[in-house]
Amino acid sequence: MSPRPPAPGILRRNRAYRLAFLADLTSGLGTGISAIAFPLLVLGIGGGAARAGSVATVSLVTRLLFRLPAGHLVDRWRPRTVMVSTDLVRLVLIGSIPAAGALGALTYPHLLLVAAGEGLATALFGPAAISLTRDVVAEEELADALGLGQAVQAVTALVGPATGGALYAADRMLPFVWDAASYLLSAVLLGLITAGAAGTDRTGNRTPREGDGITAGIRWLVGQRTLFTIMLYGSIVNLVCAAMDVMVVAVLRSHGESGNRTGLILSCAGVGAVAGALLAPRLVKALSVRTILLGIGTVWTTVPAVFAAVYSPLLTGALLTVLMTLSPAAGVAIGRALYSCTPRRLVGRVSAATSVLLMGLAALGPVTAGALFDAFGGRGAWWCMAATMAVATAAGWLPLRAARDLTAPAPDAEDAADTQDAAATEDTQDAAATEDTTSGDDPDRAGRPGPGAAAPPGNRRAGPSTA
Repeated sequence: MSPRPPAPGILRRNRAYRLAFLADLTSGLGTGISAIAFPLLVLGIGGGAARAGSVATVSLVTRLLFRLPAGHLVDRWRPRTVMVSTDLVRLVLIGSIPAAGALGALTYPHLLLVAAGEGLATALFGPAAISLTRDVVAEEELADALGLGQAVQAVTALVGPATGGALYAADRMLPFVWDAASYLLSAVLLGLITAGAAGTDRTGNRTPREGDGITAGIRWLVGQRTLFTIMLYGSIVNLVCAAMDVMVVAVLRSHGESGNRTGLILSCAGVGAVAGALLAPRLVKALSVRTILLGIGTVWTTVPAVFAAVYSPLLTGALLTVLMTLSPAAGVAIGRALYSCTPRRLVGRVSAATSVLLMGLAALGPVTAGALFDAFGGRGAWWCMAATMAVATAAGWLPLRAARDLTAPAPDAEDAADTQDAAATEDTQDAAATEDTTSGDDPDRAGRPGPGAAAPPGNRRAGPSTA
């Protein structure tokens, strides 16, 4: 008997997810390109360093403040509609920058307004992206979808800044023209999604229930003891990860390393992130959630301790590559554990709550790293980071044992009824789409209920981030 040929990948088999992935990649690269151009543009129009940093801060703070209300709204709206609408809003906002530049009317307040509007739109887009992916990705393809989402973030972190800098050097408006065009292309790609699009066969379980509200996602997450423990653990890893870049730069510069060499060493982390994103689905399928998370904790404890004991630029680059090669697997494991258990009606709000929990603490990472370096020097700061991860890993050792037993809970009565109604609708749609299933774009697979998650575009490189 001849061996069975391997199944085609999710990008080839699932048209709906393929379009969503391309939209994610396109807009993510655009965001990465414009991210470095914003502070350069502020400096270019006469603003100081504080003003240059404030533009990014306004965008991040807006995302954080509106993330919970955004999740609440996304659970009541169609995800694809939200994503297309926010892409078009961001197209207008980012496009207003080169338009104002051409008219000679570009000002600092204008850039702040663009940053705030972009942050609000992104706060809506993120939970909607996760909801849409859950609608179009089948359970057996979850690890692949999460791994590809991590790959988008890794490629954006690796390619975006260099490309943005080169475009800005050619013409300071080019990065924003590129970013605006990426939002337009993303909206077009998302508009082409038909199978399972916008939760059209699963809108019944979006009906508000007694006790539901903006904080429903947080309350549900706190009630899931194992999942909440994983989120807390991941927030500590993200905190240390967010502090890593600042620490590496500060230590290298204190030893007299040039800016070019420092940049090359930091780029090793981007290379590791890309490799890790490609390996993540295999690692998640081969290892338990507990093994991955505790393994990540052990590595993130060991590497800062090595940095504290030995100074070597070559070793620093190598270990940064190792760190970021392993981290995407943790993001995939956390995402699969979380969204496979989340009730469909709460996906947006749980996604928003997870983002606030995982990334809110990480926002303190750079400031904390700088304070530790100023207070204790490089060696002392590295030891503090190693001790933080050691305590978190030790504290999570016993609670995380339950992570290997995570399974999706049985739906409650209302969810079960919604699922039956959706299944009946889907059976009718599947019968009408039988001819298309042989073409490689499988509507049956794309529309089948199953958990899924995708990291929203625009996220910077971090540890086990799912949002």
